[in-house]
Amino acid sequence: MDDPTRLRARRVGLVVLVRTDTSSDVVTIRHGGERLRTRIGWLDSRHTFSFEEHIDPRHMGFRALRVINEDRIAPAHGYGTRARRDVEIVTYVLEGTLRHEDSLGNGATVAAGGVQRLSAGTGVLHSEQNASDVEPLHLLQVWMTPERTRLRPSYQQRAFRSPGAATG
Repeated sequence: MDDPTRLRARRVGLVVLVRTDTSSDVVTIRHGGERLRTRIGWLDSRHTFSFEEHIDPRHMGFRALRVINEDRIAPAHGYGTRARRDVEIVTYVLEGTLRHEDSLGNGATVAAGGVQRLSAGTGVLHSEQNASDVEPLHLLQVWMTPERTRLRPSYQQRAFRSPGAATG
């Protein structure tokens, strides 16, 4: 069996999931093909837990973890401006470049290997788009319910170098 710490982006669809049963902690292996799916012209998204119109009572989240979505976004497309409140959103870019804008005044791009964190707190408007007119965008997005609500909204991003990448 592969060491899960060595999984690469192309193997994202074979994630081992953990969820809590009402009577005890239960480990459930859920293969990528079993996840809920949204496919529209510009988006191919896999949902680990129930998301928007996809409701599966067996997969409603895990403790504070509410969303793990794997999105593939076509060039020059993405999510328009939408409101969020009292949610922590972490996005990891696997391939391509993400463009982020929000009502806090942030406008940023996040390249492959980069992570962004948006704490929606008391409320924020934000949009996420594929920054390229040519290359597709592949990302993971994780939503968590914060321990405390009504926090001040904030944004942060960080780039990580791939192991074995050339140093300059």
